[in-house]
Amino acid sequence: MKRIAVILSGSGVFDGAEIHEAVLALHAIEQEGATWHCFAPNIAQHHVINHITGAEMDETRNVLVEAARIARGNIDDIVNLHAADYDALLLPGGFGAAKNLSDFAFTGAGCEVNPEVKRACQAFAKEEKPAAYLCIAPTLIPTIYGPGAKGTIGNDQDTANAFNKMGGEHINCPVNDFVLDQKRRILTTPAYMLAGSITEAASGINKLVKELVKLA
Repeated sequence: MKRIAVILSGSGVFDGAEIHEAVLALHAIEQEGATWHCFAPNIAQHHVINHITGAEMDETRNVLVEAARIARGNIDDIVNLHAADYDALLLPGGFGAAKNLSDFAFTGAGCEVNPEVKRACQAFAKEEKPAAYLCIAPTLIPTIYGPGAKGTIGNDQDTANAFNKMGGEHINCPVNDFVLDQKRRILTTPAYMLAGSITEAASGINKLVKELVKLA
């Protein structure tokens, strides 16, 4: 049975992992006959957002502790993620990918990826194991894989320009499809960068996961 490692960035679209994307991906992995295990960095979130008002809250939360809500406790510190133990990797989106796993939300093309996240992702790349990045998470790809890596965030021009400026090759993609960089075995899909509903998000995620498990 193929094993998929999933990196979460908290819990909640505005300051952590996008919950719908995460659950859809975990469900799709199981539907394809594979298993999953979640990981997250044991660090403080960049900030905490009230998901009703959109306002920043005066409190601190831990990325790993919050991500455990989605994983129902089936999660470990990312320092314990080793590519040799898994067949493929998947990162859901949500602003946490651009605020907690990296600082792309604040620095754009000049962003840096959390060292442990970068180590783990590059280990999968080095072992030529397939990896999937959803929604805004593909903005990590150029830093992890280097110049020429292909991916999509949908068709948002500013984000696509930043992706290209970082050395990646952005490819526009509709919500119900995915992009495959065959050379590097990277899969990306827009998900909620374009989706207006759970059903739309699922249309691309399900296709992507099916191919990810096939490649694993």
